[in-house]
Amino acid sequence: MASRSLGIIMNGVTGRMGYRQHLVRSILAIRDQGGVELSDGSRVQVDPILLGRNADRLQKIAARHGVERWTTDLDEALGNQDDPIYFDAQLTTVREQAILKAIAAGKHIYSEKPIADDVEGSLRLARAARDAGVKNGVVHDKLYLPGFLKLKRLIDGGFFGRILSVRGEFGYWVFEGDWQPSQRPTWNYRKEDGGGISTDMFPHWNYILENLFGTVEAVTARVITHIPQRWDEQGKPYAATADDAAYGIFELSGGVIAQINSSWTTRVHRDELVEFHVDGTEGSAVAGLHRCVAQHRAQTPRPVWNPDLVEPMSFGQQWNPVPDNGEFDNGFKAQWEQFIRYVLNDGDHPYDFLAGVRGLRLAEAGLQSSSEGRRVELGEVSL
Repeated sequence: MASRSLGIIMNGVTGRMGYRQHLVRSILAIRDQGGVELSDGSRVQVDPILLGRNADRLQKIAARHGVERWTTDLDEALGNQDDPIYFDAQLTTVREQAILKAIAAGKHIYSEKPIADDVEGSLRLARAARDAGVKNGVVHDKLYLPGFLKLKRLIDGGFFGRILSVRGEFGYWVFEGDWQPSQRPTWNYRKEDGGGISTDMFPHWNYILENLFGTVEAVTARVITHIPQRWDEQGKPYAATADDAAYGIFELSGGVIAQINSSWTTRVHRDELVEFHVDGTEGSAVAGLHRCVAQHRAQTPRPVWNPDLVEPMSFGQQWNPVPDNGEFDNGFKAQWEQFIRYVLNDGDHPYDFLAGVRGLRLAEAGLQSSSEGRRVELGEVSL
């Protein structure tokens, strides 16, 4: 049993991501397993307080999951010294001011991305957290997923030799909402509400690229709104003002070239909703959320181009699955546990607000590249 408890203010748990991934699959899962085990063998239990604007929804969620505390008053929540961690999964447009209040209250901060509306806002948060001496972290969930953990194992083991290129495909068809309900909330498609696939996904691509392959040094991108009209949750049509597809070329340190397509207007012909294909001098691999397959140089077939004949090779069957070699936990939960240990001085958590700044900077650079029709170089980010 846990010998002590750790209070966590969770703001934005009535939203899809905040509720499903952060509350249910992370914090409540940690609670139900008896807390987080520390390196000395002791355990610390989590004690969440749910925070949001809709009292009725908060009360129902709390009752459904046996959570004793909830409030609609941010100042009240921040005033409790027994809750040292503040987590934010609100809309991006209201996140910065809430986090600044939490920093002023001396809370350690863990946040969804992007951490603010723009780079300047995210830098304000990073500077405020530094000056206040509070620990801070940004969600980097995909690094903790089985497919990318297997890919990192290949990289760390030297499987690829010199990595040449990365090709990423992400996305699926999000229904417009007229004759089938949309799978994503309306605000995702309103630029004025912080929507857009570039600001949503480029921060993800930044931390995957910089932690696995190299720092992003330049970007050439094209973002577009393919579907100009959608229907909201009440069935009413509205103008989609945010981009729903982004096509990017990223130049990385060490000469690696990455190409990543992000789209909510594509029908899936892949094994998983996101896949990264990595080519190196000694081997190649394809990693998704859960699976990873590889093909070594010595096992590479010798295809010959002949458009007059049906291709006799089954290329997909010539790749070997990378074994699990262990049990993989939910990626969001695994990072939550790492951040909690970090707050308790029991380990490191390298994905801080400055990492969040770099992710947002890449999103802004992608938008700039698209609007100006040119390659945009990225300089150093510092406080």
